[in-house]
Amino acid sequence: ADFIVERIFGLDLHSRLGESVDFFIYDTLKIIFLLSFMIFTISYIRSYFPPEKVKKILAKFGGFGAHFMASILGVLSPFWSCSTVPIFIGFVESGIPLGVTFTFLVTSPIVNEIALGWLLSYFGIKIAILYTGAGMLIGIISGILIEKLNLTHLVEEYVYQIHMDDAEIEDMNVKQRTSFALDAVKDIVKRVWPYIVAGIFIGAIIHGYAPEDLLVKYAGPNNPFAVFVGVVLGIPLYSNAVGTIPIIEALIGKGVGVGTALSFMMSVVALSLPEMILLKQVIKPKLIAIFVAITGVSIILVGYLFNIIL
Repeated sequence: ADFIVERIFGLDLHSRLGESVDFFIYDTLKIIFLLSFMIFTISYIRSYFPPEKVKKILAKFGGFGAHFMASILGVLSPFWSCSTVPIFIGFVESGIPLGVTFTFLVTSPIVNEIALGWLLSYFGIKIAILYTGAGMLIGIISGILIEKLNLTHLVEEYVYQIHMDDAEIEDMNVKQRTSFALDAVKDIVKRVWPYIVAGIFIGAIIHGYAPEDLLVKYAGPNNPFAVFVGVVLGIPLYSNAVGTIPIIEALIGKGVGVGTALSFMMSVVALSLPEMILLKQVIKPKLIAIFVAITGVSIILVGYLFNIIL
């Protein structure tokens, strides 16, 4: 990246523009390579947990154990926003409690192969483990509270009338699992590369041009409202871990608190506006509002906790 910036573009690495271009080129190359590796590895593992098997596993558990298992399966079975409605219908229709369904829906986008891989490579194993545990905890808390509030009447009636036949669970061999993982790499990279470029571009601008004093003033650890502001700003945005990680890397580099940056990332991937619009097809606005409130408050609390311990 340094060679390209200095020799090809003729830029000074110590200038604002040079730093931004160097950040953009280096992170783009690094992210594409590591992303492909992580998607292949986790997708190979995920081939053992198709949606039909996830439903069958969850149906065997009850109480807290069901929520805990849902959070684990959420980590192993990441989904995209476009899958929210069919997954919700499939879980509810098969008799899985509403709260357990939400535990899965919250955990799955927050903790996925992309988030885990990048947090590990950018910030080390400590933050990666803490983030994973926090994501699972937020999912469990959200699901348990929704279950305790007994909000099944806020699910659209037609959901309970749909009968989705279980697809046959096919046992794959090594060759088929490898092919499944390679197809996942092609499919996911093809879908997320615009977010990669957009995220790195924003991160590059922040890295090279954003005033450090301004960022620290409004989003630094000394501002008691920093985490709250980060979560509120993250909710209307639509992105995923790929698009947000380069941004939080740049923010942390400028002095923004780790908890603030990670809570911003969680709110973007767990409470995105497009996902709420999709959920409107299967649940009523009141349940959406309760879901956003519970999950949002949980993320804020985790963000403040991270700022204290990290």
